[in-house]
Amino acid sequence: MKSFVSRGLFGIAALGVLYLLGQMYFIDKSSVLKIADAGNKRQVETGQKIYVENCASCHGVNLEGQPNWRSQLPAGGLPAPPHDETGHTWHHSDKLNFKYTKKGGQKIAPPGFKSNMPGFEETLSDDQIWAVLAYIKSEWPERVRRRHALRNKP
Repeated sequence: MKSFVSRGLFGIAALGVLYLLGQMYFIDKSSVLKIADAGNKRQVETGQKIYVENCASCHGVNLEGQPNWRSQLPAGGLPAPPHDETGHTWHHSDKLNFKYTKKGGQKIAPPGFKSNMPGFEETLSDDQIWAVLAYIKSEWPERVRRRHALRNKP
């Protein structure tokens, strides 16, 4: 009887370990375990430097975006939108903004929509992308940050 109970407990423990390993394998850790923390001074400072080097040429040094960012370009797509409070970045969750930045707009755009946003998967690490998003958020007024926080709730 003791052997039967021991085998049963071992079997249950083994299933638990397999379940946890499966969860670790299939969860996209970059979008679950990381955050863009506008209150984290180090993350924001890092993000600002990365933003200037990789994003400002399109989205503006002051997050202002390109002129007429809501008007389609002749070749399709739209000009780069602002990332300040006048744009729509804060309308999206951190998870979506991360995915859009990492994969690029075209990979997640709806059918028929052309996006000019390149992916930074090969250029920036996940931590660097989160840092850029933290910097962008840090520049929003507190009222916009509070509204944006609602987008991140499950």
